[in-house]
Amino acid sequence: MTPVTVRNLKIGEGVPKICVPVTGATKEEILEEIKAPDMACADMIEWRADCFLEVFQKDKLEEILLELRTALSEKPILFTFRSHFEGGSKTATVAEYTTLIQTAVLSGNIDLVDIEVFMDGCAVKALVQMAREHNVKVVASNHDFEKTPDKKEIIDRLCAMQILDADILKIAVMPKDKKDVLTLLSATEEMNRMYASRPIITMSMSGTGIISRICGETFGSAVTFASVGRASAPGQIKAKELKETLFVLHNYIN
Repeated sequence: MTPVTVRNLKIGEGVPKICVPVTGATKEEILEEIKAPDMACADMIEWRADCFLEVFQKDKLEEILLELRTALSEKPILFTFRSHFEGGSKTATVAEYTTLIQTAVLSGNIDLVDIEVFMDGCAVKALVQMAREHNVKVVASNHDFEKTPDKKEIIDRLCAMQILDADILKIAVMPKDKKDVLTLLSATEEMNRMYASRPIITMSMSGTGIISRICGETFGSAVTFASVGRASAPGQIKAKELKETLFVLHNYIN
């Protein structure tokens, strides 16, 4: 597996990198969030643009992206519009979704972009290609808030993302019991060991799956998502607590 380097951050080796979502609804809330002291624990920031009230106004979108880039300096920015179908705050047509991704990539103010692989086949391929042409790393993603697919299905979905030539492969699933968490971890280990040529991100959501957010270095998940303030998904740990835990585990693993 070859790590992915974004600015000064190497994703896919050593301690899993901590990504903190920014979920403010207004410009003021967004800029206030990134000033929080515990944001220092984040290796990278995810702007959850679907939470922004004016996200479909191109000039407002570009304005926030510029403000974030200026404020965050060299810290990598991941742009995400999470669709309602995959747990996000807003619905968007394929055309609207495509325009949002294109605007973010062409702004020159983001380092990575999340692209939902089941949004639309042709649109997804075109967006991945466009992002790569503009040196923006692609995080191909799938979020299943209903269940945990079986091990083969999880691996198949991750392999499909790799075939698309995304830079990082991500899947998040919902466990119904502890066995589902083991399924996710087993799929992560096998994907990382046997198939992945690039970093993968996996997580089992909710309190039941919280261990999956901590043990990525053991099983092969390169990034974990943490909260500063309001969580963007069930089961997120506070960034400061997560950072301390990851380094404790790292020291004993190595």
